[in-house]
Amino acid sequence: MLAIAVGAAALIIVLSVFNGFEDLVKGLYGDFYADMRIAPVKGKFMTISPAQINSINKVAGIQAVSFVTEEKAVLVNGEVQTIIYLKGVDNNYLKVSRLKSHIVHGKYDVGNADNPLIILGVGVESAIATDAGASAEPFVIYLPNRNAEHFNTLDAMNSANISASGSFLVQQEFDNKYAFTNLPFVQYMLDLQPNQYSSIELALNPDVNENKVQQQLQAVLGKSFSVQTRYQQNASLFGVMQLEKWVIYCILCLILLIAAFNMIGALTMLVLEKQKDIAVLKAMGATNQLVQGIFLNEGLVLAGVGGGGGILLAFLICVAQIKFKLIKLEGGTFLIDYYPVKMLPTDFVLVTITIVIVALLAAWLPSRKAAQQFFSLKS
Repeated sequence: MLAIAVGAAALIIVLSVFNGFEDLVKGLYGDFYADMRIAPVKGKFMTISPAQINSINKVAGIQAVSFVTEEKAVLVNGEVQTIIYLKGVDNNYLKVSRLKSHIVHGKYDVGNADNPLIILGVGVESAIATDAGASAEPFVIYLPNRNAEHFNTLDAMNSANISASGSFLVQQEFDNKYAFTNLPFVQYMLDLQPNQYSSIELALNPDVNENKVQQQLQAVLGKSFSVQTRYQQNASLFGVMQLEKWVIYCILCLILLIAAFNMIGALTMLVLEKQKDIAVLKAMGATNQLVQGIFLNEGLVLAGVGGGGGILLAFLICVAQIKFKLIKLEGGTFLIDYYPVKMLPTDFVLVTITIVIVALLAAWLPSRKAAQQFFSLKS
């Protein structure tokens, strides 16, 4: 029972911690990525007509629409330079993203086409050795010249001066490569038309069915556009997170299998001790199925008491961690300093079913032996 309790508690606690980290990562990615994204199937840029924009706005469930143009750029600060992903965003961008809440230095200000300002990720800020909140010195930014005939000549890049207005801290993947400025400036630097964009980012109403909105947008825009939900934009990341969770679940199930061997030994010893009792029952007319059921029930009792105790213990530990933050994260470089925990009813159901299956499998062998062997009262 103790072995089963330890296995059950370990399963619940570890799955709950994985849920906590998954929820935290989804929240961070949700602050950076929009609820839905429209992008071209082929090429970097797409041309959107006023009729298409009207069709998008007419789809029920859309709260806000923001137009974005993104391109790789080189940011130079004196002798220091770094490659960044520059996103030009419009005035509606804060309606589809919560980037402003992650500003750590300076302020959120992307300027305009004549006086562009740039918001840097803290990794980019460090890479070019600047303080985005205090430095007034402009940088030089280089973007590809789409009209250049040869890309190995000096006219292959367009350059401009740009000043930093602030920096953001979301997640290392974003902080080390992204920077934001205004949309007209990026379109001008890339020689794009005012109706040419890299993507359209959408914010949806809280209770809307995103799959339905996705299908409607895809029907309106046609096959030349790709419409993706937030999780489809990061399918590989969330797929890996789910895979890790199930791998850990399978590994921890080995603890329950070890407990199952203990149960097999305990029930086998019980069968040997109760030989005369089994013989008496059979002499009174008990069938093999009845005898086998007795020992199967014994196994379920052991699993029920051990598993129930382990699940209760895990619940109390998780509640204590949520309330008091007892177990801390080492290093101090993460956004939080404690292990996040999120309990899901499905995990409790899954662990309960796992314990029952393991208990039945462990109790089946000794119960079958007890039912089929012949025991004599004279022996």
